[in-house]
Amino acid sequence: MSNRHAPLPLLVVAQAVISAASLVVEIVAGRMLAPHVGMSLYTWTAVIAVVLAGFSAGHWWGGRLAEKPTAQSLNWTGGALIAAAVTTSGTVLLLPMFANPVLSASPDPVWGTTALTLLVFFLPSFFAGTPAPVLAKIAVTTAERTGPALGAMFAAGAIGAIAGTLLAGFLFISWLGSTLTLFVVTVIYFACAALFFWLGGLPWSRASLTGLLVLPVTLMALASPSPCDRESRYFCLRVDDLSADPSQPVHLMVIDHLAHGISARDLPEVQFTKHTAMLDHLAQLRSQRADFASFHIGGGNYAIPRAFAFRETGPITVAEIDPAVTEMAEASFWFDPATATVLHEDGRRALLTRPETAYDIVIGDAFTDVVVPVHLVTREFFQLVADRLTPDGSFLMNVIDYEDRLGAVASITATMQTVFPVVEVWTEFSQPVPGQRMVFVVVAGASRTGVDEFSVPAPDLTRFGALADAQVMQMVAAHGQVLTDDYAPIDRLIGRSD
Repeated sequence: MSNRHAPLPLLVVAQAVISAASLVVEIVAGRMLAPHVGMSLYTWTAVIAVVLAGFSAGHWWGGRLAEKPTAQSLNWTGGALIAAAVTTSGTVLLLPMFANPVLSASPDPVWGTTALTLLVFFLPSFFAGTPAPVLAKIAVTTAERTGPALGAMFAAGAIGAIAGTLLAGFLFISWLGSTLTLFVVTVIYFACAALFFWLGGLPWSRASLTGLLVLPVTLMALASPSPCDRESRYFCLRVDDLSADPSQPVHLMVIDHLAHGISARDLPEVQFTKHTAMLDHLAQLRSQRADFASFHIGGGNYAIPRAFAFRETGPITVAEIDPAVTEMAEASFWFDPATATVLHEDGRRALLTRPETAYDIVIGDAFTDVVVPVHLVTREFFQLVADRLTPDGSFLMNVIDYEDRLGAVASITATMQTVFPVVEVWTEFSQPVPGQRMVFVVVAGASRTGVDEFSVPAPDLTRFGALADAQVMQMVAAHGQVLTDDYAPIDRLIGRSD
């Protein structure tokens, strides 16, 4: 067995390509985890920590391989990349297999997310981190000038990482989806493994046999069903049919891991979730005129804009950051885009860049479980909303919290109280069980709502009420803190207790 000469440019390109592929996997990991744990600060912290741990361990092992004779180290590196290909494609199979058992076994969502990420994505990062020390060792021992050679290898790794991040975020995921993106990475790993086997002088028959042994895993992964009907630049989107009668369709929109909204084709005015029922009816109660102008932060299945359009209220503006969500609402949730002005941009930016428009009602419905847009719960944002409201206008915001915590709803209420004269907290009129996940609507404006309770379909007739002022004061005093653009630990405040 004799190794072939590996010129420095070839080593540089190989290092850049492997680094790019490994960073693609890191970005895809966040997207793949989203249908199971959501896309939050916790998710990305776990992904980055696990991937960096894998790279570090892989670099350590690669350093030991680099001590071997060049031919052996190249062949071992080729084997590591075969393992990287197998474990990378295997994530498509392992993630749905481990998700429920791991998350159910962990009482804390942070540790559950971290454990799941470790089980599924550590090995792909470990094996992808192995080649760097081997290639660097060969580069510095064969080049005429060791310093520039070593610098070129480090630069190649960094440039590859940048390229992989950009390709995954801007191209691969939205055009190919997670599974096909991982297939592209798998092919790249196989190609690089073949290159190293060739440079290391491994007989072609043995190299081919190695590839054939792992081919079934790759094919099984590709055949695995995706949890998404569509993967956009932002979300994993799915539509579930809940119809009891096919002639009267009812659809559920699932965004990442959460049921986001339900709509019935023949009942545009009926809200099927508690938060939309409260938002819809409170908007009617607080509007000063029938033709009120409304601004909606978050479209989702567009249940509320659709109800407003059916009642022929005034101008409807929706800021939905993901065009794919709007397209799905039009295709599967009977939303007519001609009835509203849809802005495919962030809700805060949409308000910031349109100072000439005043709204009677602003609705914030971008709050889902632990996935919280931090910039939409701060004092600065609430001040921006207040500046865009008419004098008698109202801001209504959906908030989710837990009965035994209440830190999120208390802090959002406390923050709104620094901007608005009146802040109310509404929820279902019932006694919650300990630790129950609760849905609130926080209402802010210049005056109080004309009633302190009401009953509306959600879809069954449900009674909702406003917390007494004393209850709100007690909750804010015990759990509230003012959130700002500089400090808004909303992910921690809403952390689940079950």
